[in-house]
Amino acid sequence: MKAISFDKLRIQLGSALILPGVSFDVKAGECFGLVGESGSGKSTVLRCMSLLFHSWSGTISIDGKSVKEMGPFERCRTFQMVFQDPYGSLHPRHSVRTTLSEPLKIHKLDNHIERMEQALIEVGLPVDFLDRYPHQLSGGQRQRVAIARALILEPDILLLDEPTSALDVSVQAEILNLLVRLREEKGFTYLIVSHDLAVVDHMCDRFAVMQGGKVVEVLPREAIPGNEAIMPYARELIAASLQYERTVE
Repeated sequence: MKAISFDKLRIQLGSALILPGVSFDVKAGECFGLVGESGSGKSTVLRCMSLLFHSWSGTISIDGKSVKEMGPFERCRTFQMVFQDPYGSLHPRHSVRTTLSEPLKIHKLDNHIERMEQALIEVGLPVDFLDRYPHQLSGGQRQRVAIARALILEPDILLLDEPTSALDVSVQAEILNLLVRLREEKGFTYLIVSHDLAVVDHMCDRFAVMQGGKVVEVLPREAIPGNEAIMPYARELIAASLQYERTVE
């Protein structure tokens, strides 16, 4: 288990201030959510941490060590990212075997077959899926392969960017329950971006409400049912989510 700290994370592109100085902490072994409307900066935070976006100032550290001080091999072994769209995150011409074996080769790990088969078993897929291609898999199966790819290097932290929003409703719960089980079994620290407070209520210990690149309020999951937020925007966001849930029930 590893803890994450964001201290004054700031992005300015020309005259546009994307993130004005975001600060929050994620405890070791915690599932921490980032919620807010589209464009609030949720996914940008994950892209900064994974260095998919480089032009930021401030500090993102894992157990006190800045991610910018980590080499690429150390970063990859410490945290992995699961993207929103399993259709886009897997190479269409690469088999599952190729997808899972490449990180093992790059990091010069041994026992490739055993590691790949174990990764598939852990995400609930048969080992003969190693020789399938993305077009031969359903959306939920593709996302399970993407999670297996994240697991293959045995990281301590998973960054989850809307991991179920591109899936059919029928399989969303399966993927969420898989992620819950993996965290219980392996002690992962999760940082999950979601627009769906029902996902946060199911997955997270705490969550931050973001608006316009700022963290408006950090709340425990237990604050959702009774809407115990203090800040007006957070209260409005939770109220809208609760109203929607009552409407669809």
